[in-house]
Amino acid sequence: MPVELLYIFGLLAVICVTFLLLKRPIYECMFYGYVLMIICTAEYRNFFTYILKTSSDTLFYAIIAFLVLAKVLDATHAIDSVINVIIAVFGRLPGGATFSAVIGSTFMGALSGSGAGNVATTGTFTIPAMKRSGMPAYLAANVEAACSTMGNMIPPAGVIVAALACYNEFMGAEMSQSTFWAACWGVAIWFILQRILTAFAFNLCYKVKPMAKEDIPDLKETLKNGWKNLLLPVIILLPFVLDHFFKATFFTDRLGSGAANLSSSILLFTPGIAAAYALLVNRKNIKVKDLVSTVKRSVGGIVPVGATIFFAYCISNLFSATNTGTAIGDYIKGWNLSVVALAFLLPLLTAVLGMVLPGSAQTQIFGTTLISVFAGAGGNPLLAAVMLPAITGAMEGITPPLALCTYTAMGIAGSEMKETIVNSFIWVGLHYVLSVVCLCGLLPIMGL
Repeated sequence: MPVELLYIFGLLAVICVTFLLLKRPIYECMFYGYVLMIICTAEYRNFFTYILKTSSDTLFYAIIAFLVLAKVLDATHAIDSVINVIIAVFGRLPGGATFSAVIGSTFMGALSGSGAGNVATTGTFTIPAMKRSGMPAYLAANVEAACSTMGNMIPPAGVIVAALACYNEFMGAEMSQSTFWAACWGVAIWFILQRILTAFAFNLCYKVKPMAKEDIPDLKETLKNGWKNLLLPVIILLPFVLDHFFKATFFTDRLGSGAANLSSSILLFTPGIAAAYALLVNRKNIKVKDLVSTVKRSVGGIVPVGATIFFAYCISNLFSATNTGTAIGDYIKGWNLSVVALAFLLPLLTAVLGMVLPGSAQTQIFGTTLISVFAGAGGNPLLAAVMLPAITGAMEGITPPLALCTYTAMGIAGSEMKETIVNSFIWVGLHYVLSVVCLCGLLPIMGL
């Protein structure tokens, strides 16, 4: 066993002890983990080197930018009108509240890339509606949690940005963000379909009824009030779509080498454009004083997440400089596992890691190694990279004890811990099975 593997065990041990036993914030735990890794690798004089390197990483700032965008969308109530449109369309169907949760959370995922944030916004509407339609509280909580956690695997999620960084590091070259996003959507479509089918099965099992008429807003009125906010996903995704399809035939012809700079900067300016649009079209619904107050309060939610990701990047930079990930990857390659065996092992490994590590931290610390191991067995490295958000970010949101999506949904639903957690194993199990199927290459994935 290589000593580098002992580093990982030590890292996980520190995080488990400080987070689970000492009840310290996860970002503080990640800092302790970084300090331990500095000690283990004797990289004392480079303590600030890795911190400075992270501080200049544009992908890190892109993650923060989308976190801020999510708070702006919340402050402008842009999502409220969108969710009303979705409920107005699907609410009259049997189990309509359930399908509203699936569609609404998918929509939110395309905006904020936040799992727990999805629950907090869409769940406020859909969970009570599902309960009034005849669904048990614990199941309503899990439907919303399982659907909302997809926000971590639908562009522009921060985990996807981290996965792209890992793929670029493995390949030694920079891949187009737009091309990578297209493949991520190819994966996400299968998981969205799986959530829809699972929700349909539970609706049949519990004989869930349509939503009450008084809970369904008028479609004509909601479209009149909310159609402008429906354009938000277009504003966010359009630059990536244009860059993906027209970079070679349009932008390169006109910008030359500048086309590459345009591609690499899309992640930074798109959140600002989307935020400005949300503020513009919802200006009559908000007061500047209230907006400033809301954003100030939101900083308390952004900073801990940002700090967690920051120190995860620091650990990743340290591992890269000391070839820790390479050594672990070579050790696992020595097992001579097949692609099929790794397809079963890797999602299981990340599910266990997700019990204590956020998906973004998992991806940043272990992503390059996992891609390397999968590629070393003959697998497609791009497939491994685009699956990282599904097996780290999405899985993390519903695997206790760190299951933030599940806990947030429980709070809204008022469900019991034991019933909710037991039912969550069904959603985790189905997510794991589909992850294995995708990694085995048994499903066609757009963009690969």
